[in-house]
Amino acid sequence: MAVGVIRNPEGKILIARRPANNHQGGLWEFPGGKVEQGETVAQALARELKEELDITISVCTPLLEISHDYADKQVLLDVWCVAEFAGEPQGLEGQPLRWVSVQELKDIPFPQANGAIVDALQSQCW
Repeated sequence: MAVGVIRNPEGKILIARRPANNHQGGLWEFPGGKVEQGETVAQALARELKEELDITISVCTPLLEISHDYADKQVLLDVWCVAEFAGEPQGLEGQPLRWVSVQELKDIPFPQANGAIVDALQSQCW
């Protein structure tokens, strides 16, 4: 999975609520999606963020990779920081969006695999 930590000029991070019928539904997440055959992670992230949020990435850099085993599913998250983008993010799939501070992230209910992302962001100077 390609995952984007999207930061706006004010330093806030964009999160989206997972649909109730999805794995880990109702929890908040960092936007992204599956890497398709023949795509790089950066290409997949750009495609997913355009499809889900209607934004175009200008600058992104790798942050970390996370492998996590849930009782019913294993995930591999390839997480990238998106520092510059064009467009105003919209939940094109009906998902609620929120801009939050890095400090607020620790109080938001995320899937367990996202804990490493929150920890990494807490320890970085944004």
